[in-house]
Amino acid sequence: MVSVGYTLMCEQAGPKQLVDHAVRAEAVGFDQLVISDHYYPWLDAQGHSPYAWSVLGAVAHATSRAELMSFVTCPIRRYHPAVVAQKASTIGALSDGRFTLGLGAGENLNEHVVGGWPHVQQRHEMFEEALQIIRPLLNGESLTFSGNHFDVPDAYVWDRPEQPVPMAVAASGRQSATLAAEYANGIVATEPDRHIIEMYDDAGGAGQPRYGQVAICYGPDEAECRKIVHDQFRWFGMGWKVNAELPGPESFAAATQFVREEDVAEGISCGPDVDAHVEAFRKFVDAGFTHVAIVQVGGESQPMFLDWAQEQLLPRLRSL
Repeated sequence: MVSVGYTLMCEQAGPKQLVDHAVRAEAVGFDQLVISDHYYPWLDAQGHSPYAWSVLGAVAHATSRAELMSFVTCPIRRYHPAVVAQKASTIGALSDGRFTLGLGAGENLNEHVVGGWPHVQQRHEMFEEALQIIRPLLNGESLTFSGNHFDVPDAYVWDRPEQPVPMAVAASGRQSATLAAEYANGIVATEPDRHIIEMYDDAGGAGQPRYGQVAICYGPDEAECRKIVHDQFRWFGMGWKVNAELPGPESFAAATQFVREEDVAEGISCGPDVDAHVEAFRKFVDAGFTHVAIVQVGGESQPMFLDWAQEQLLPRLRSL
């Protein structure tokens, strides 16, 4: 059975709201809680961006059953990889081993706050070095590391869960799928692309978890849902080659100024029709994903969505 996740979207809710949503999502039956890790929202209309790791600490303490995951953290600019290993292990200990560290190569939107955004080739090199640092520290090893981008003279993580925190790596092509198979315990993707899964399996990842994420907008009025999605999520269809490079919400606003409601609604199911939302989820199941987290677009609609999910959506997804 596919694990059904709920996304704590830091860009559309404040920290206390996110913790409340996490507690409620666990209570209604979601298997996993994943959290975005941003410094900025994608668009000003989203209106939030609290520090994900503080929220994770609170969620780890306030919940008891649901798996937790960063979706995803970039360990190459805002955070030194040795510090990522420390905080991931702390969340693992706080949650009694329920945490998975999701990692990706990041976006300019969030990482430029500490300096220039590296060229794509350089940041891929940095990302591999970060994985080489994080994995042994999660495993309880003492580490000395000297690379082209990072130095770790001496590091050891003292507080860890009984079992090392597992890692999952975001992938969009063969190079990143190979990194995921070599260094991590799972793969992350935001598109229901069977080809990515096949590349991961071919590189040695067969049998490991495959984490996906699907955005929907449930609500009683389809037209209103389409407006919300256009207002807050119209960046969604540009693809990561674009999304990784733009520096701020104003850039995303400019880049999406000609995107229409109907363009966004083609990629994100909107309205009260449970069948449409189940079908959006099913695409990831059919592509071979083992864990799929739902994003309910619109911060104010989360309580309504969670009530509806308990009554209608989750029973349907359990039958897939």
